[in-house]
Amino acid sequence: MTRFVFESWVLLLYFEFVLRFRGFKTLHQTVRSAKVRPMTADALQSHIGLCHAIDQACVFYFKRVMCLQRSAATTLLLRRHGWSAEMVVGAQLLPFKSHAWVEIKGSVVNDRPYMPEIYQVLERC
Repeated sequence: MTRFVFESWVLLLYFEFVLRFRGFKTLHQTVRSAKVRPMTADALQSHIGLCHAIDQACVFYFKRVMCLQRSAATTLLLRRHGWSAEMVVGAQLLPFKSHAWVEIKGSVVNDRPYMPEIYQVLERC
């Protein structure tokens, strides 16, 4: 499990730099272009365990992790381990708020399950 937490932490750091120096467009293109790797028997890891690794990496991260950074990292981690994950970006009009989360086959995996009911989906990648 330590390997997955470290891999998650590195992904958080990577997306920190992408957002800071390249912007949302590059983050979006990176997530959209990431392919799902085939799931192998020796690398089989549950999506719950991988999401837990991201949560632990957020605890050890040197600053507060925002939902977009966390969701992008979670999506890439899941895809690297054979899960067909989608990052979803949504917005709420009143009061205006935006949020990002990750879904597998239409089910939220890294946040509360009712996120699609609160936020209007703007983008899936």
